[in-house]
Amino acid sequence: MAQPAWQDPEPLALDTAPLPEYGSGSLADLLPTLAAGMGVPGVTAAIPELTPTDRNCVFLIDGLGWEQIKAHPDEAPYLHSLLAGSRGGTGRPITAGFPATTATSLASVGTGLPPAAHGLPGYTARNPQTGELMNQLRWKPWTDPHVWQPYPTVFQLADAAGVHTAQVSSPTFQHTPLTKVALSGGTFHGRLTGEDRMDLAAAQLAAGDRSLVYTYYSEVDGKGHRFGVDSDAWRGQLMYVDRLVQRLAEQLPPRSALYVTADHGMIDIPFDEESRIDFDEDWELGAGVALLGGEGRARHVYAVPGAESDVLTVWREVLGEQFWVASRDEAIAAGWFGQPGACDERVYGRIGDVVAAAHADVVITASRNEPHESAMVGMHGSMTPVEQLVPLLEVRS
Repeated sequence: MAQPAWQDPEPLALDTAPLPEYGSGSLADLLPTLAAGMGVPGVTAAIPELTPTDRNCVFLIDGLGWEQIKAHPDEAPYLHSLLAGSRGGTGRPITAGFPATTATSLASVGTGLPPAAHGLPGYTARNPQTGELMNQLRWKPWTDPHVWQPYPTVFQLADAAGVHTAQVSSPTFQHTPLTKVALSGGTFHGRLTGEDRMDLAAAQLAAGDRSLVYTYYSEVDGKGHRFGVDSDAWRGQLMYVDRLVQRLAEQLPPRSALYVTADHGMIDIPFDEESRIDFDEDWELGAGVALLGGEGRARHVYAVPGAESDVLTVWREVLGEQFWVASRDEAIAAGWFGQPGACDERVYGRIGDVVAAAHADVVITASRNEPHESAMVGMHGSMTPVEQLVPLLEVRS
């Protein structure tokens, strides 16, 4: 039956959200699968089609989603060729996890755990012990990293099992708390240029009979945020990183495999009132809200005590056609942050009383409290394919 014109539209049903494939095809499953194939105890192979070899390298390109590679064959000919399995490689998408954002995804990669377990559930999240909003990328305000994320990393488990383990990245990241809780174990090697990282990653692969090496490049994401994924600046970075991947692939030592992946995709959001809803100027969305966390396309909403139900109702009424809007318990039960219903006790209060994940091409900005983030062109965080699907491209020597 057709809906009467005067009737308010129904909010998006939560079961229509495309859930991350935790336990079978997410970022959290990659390193455990590789480590298990090298005989590391305490981890489980979760991606059955992967057959790790003695030497495995993961190259994570920040911000380069599966859909972006598919859409740019001319700018990324080498990467695009791996989508179809040519050049001795195979390619498929896996899911980032929710929210699809750097701090959460890097923690998932390094620990082999979903956000509901490792406890970095967004760009910013409330610390239940202090009531403050914590930026989990920049680690402000300071919080003891190993209290915030107490589980060992897969790199630490591999190193303890006698696997030669190394991270090759920018020197800037060597001592950051995020590196400590997500990517530590073995030896960190800081190199400034992408070319130097590729060359050293190949050398580190060859340094052990069993090797697990991680390398990283960030500027595809940086240009996407600043100029958008439809910009010449972003395309230039894509062309550059395509050459980096080929450079590393051509140097793989015997018995090696290279796995190219990313932490999230990205979508450009127009600068108009319909596409950018300013929380700081919207009295209706702000009523009863004590803290606004997360980011534009994946919001954690922390209510004033006693106002949780009212905030959920209002957010659903105002945003329900454009966002999947769930209570904390609904989001956990649905499997947004991990296996359905699973959440560590220490993580529970970090998740918003209300969680809003964008379905439409729209963001919730905060012009006064988040001026830098609100000015970004490219955005990410939600469960749509353009944000959620990341590549898993394999090249073997």
